[in-house]
Amino acid sequence: MSKRVILIILDGVGVGAMEDSYLYGDENTNTLKNVLSETGIKIPNLTSLGLLKTLNKQNEPVSPLAAYGNMKLKSPGKDTTIGHFELMGLIREKPAPTFPEGFPPELIMEFEKRIGRKTIGNKPASGTEIINQLGKMHMETGYPIVYTSADSVFQVAAHEETISLNELYRICEIARQLLRGDWEVERVIARPFIGESPNFIRTPYRRDFNLPPPEKTALDFLHQQNIPVWVIGKIGDIFSMRGISREVRTKYNKEGMKKIILSLSRFERGLIFTNLNDFDTLFGHRRNPRQFSEALKEFDDFLPVLLGKLKKEDMLILTADHGCDPTYTRHTDHTREKVPLLVYSLMMKKKIHLGERESLADVGQTILDYFQIPDNSIAGKSFLSDIRIR
Repeated sequence: MSKRVILIILDGVGVGAMEDSYLYGDENTNTLKNVLSETGIKIPNLTSLGLLKTLNKQNEPVSPLAAYGNMKLKSPGKDTTIGHFELMGLIREKPAPTFPEGFPPELIMEFEKRIGRKTIGNKPASGTEIINQLGKMHMETGYPIVYTSADSVFQVAAHEETISLNELYRICEIARQLLRGDWEVERVIARPFIGESPNFIRTPYRRDFNLPPPEKTALDFLHQQNIPVWVIGKIGDIFSMRGISREVRTKYNKEGMKKIILSLSRFERGLIFTNLNDFDTLFGHRRNPRQFSEALKEFDDFLPVLLGKLKKEDMLILTADHGCDPTYTRHTDHTREKVPLLVYSLMMKKKIHLGERESLADVGQTILDYFQIPDNSIAGKSFLSDIRIR
């Protein structure tokens, strides 16, 4: 049997604040509920699968097409790396370091020495705001802009006409090598932009330089069993290409959705793992609920096309990695929320409420269970027997 799992991450589409959200300043956040309430957007196809039921709205609809539930993030934090690692069965015990006051002077001095340039910035900031604040100075001096956020990230912004993309990527690789020990942030991110002051815009040539997973993930166990893993979007960066057979980079959600359909026509067995990032990067952080809702509608319109391409042996899983509530005004960071869980297959004998899962790792364990790889060391509890797919 040529089994396939299509795992799609709707990046940042959370479904309600975690119990400990107050520790992160994220009380009362609920990305999906608040976006739908504020904009009135209709997403009939996702609703028919059961997405609104992941909000514990049990009257929506009576008989969903998919098994549904939501999942808690067991690891501390609320960023992309933590969420994706946990989805693949790796739970962090301690949070990665963050720098709410900016990076230590000795770190910046060593970084500047290694790249041969001074830097400007060095503070937590919104990416769009800091390039408007410092973009002109950057272009005049050639000094890259360094900044961070509430996440464990070291971000470097540069105008493409001032510092070339290849040079920006080289600078970020140097940062990745430097950031070890107490400075070991999860991600170094290259943030190129273009335009003239004060109307700079970020380009889609962002690159993430992640730490590799410290332990084995579901992707490693699939690789050991010669089960192919195709990734679409930024998944390759997140996992440092470990356990990955083929990578397809994309710029926007629309391109990612096209690549999913193309992959289904060429890929006969294994895992297709996709991140759709526009919800988070373009609209969540920028606190734009209207465009966030339009991105949801774009995916909703795509869903019937995707479902029409699925074969009997396919299992589709829709979920997220964290929240990024565009209606939340206390900050512009991710929000610590539960994430939706929708599971659909033509082979399902039972469509049920999967409840509130204790960890995102249940997804990775279920994927390994589907491919009959029971002997693994990842976290999580499979829900495959609950929905009776074989």
